[in-house]
Amino acid sequence: MRLTREQVELMAFHIIRTLLQEGKIEVDDREGVIDRIAEAITVELQIEDRLNDEVREILNKHSDEIRTGNVEYQTMFKMVKDKLVRERKLIL
Repeated sequence: MRLTREQVELMAFHIIRTLLQEGKIEVDDREGVIDRIAEAITVELQIEDRLNDEVREILNKHSDEIRTGNVEYQTMFKMVKDKLVRERKLIL
């Protein structure tokens, strides 16, 4: 995950603050809601992290073929990741 826990918590804080200021929501436990939003953001970010790890594993298994096929690693990474995203109907 590229964001720190503090950055995720700050994002959650800003989301809740904006929604409260606009009168879109009312909450009794502001800190509890911020914690739950931060957790939801973290879970979503971890989905992409796990997907990236899986793509790396797939490419490592085929590293010899990639080298001999004269294909750039980043190009192949993106192709495999895009394919898995489509197959799993993920939204990143």
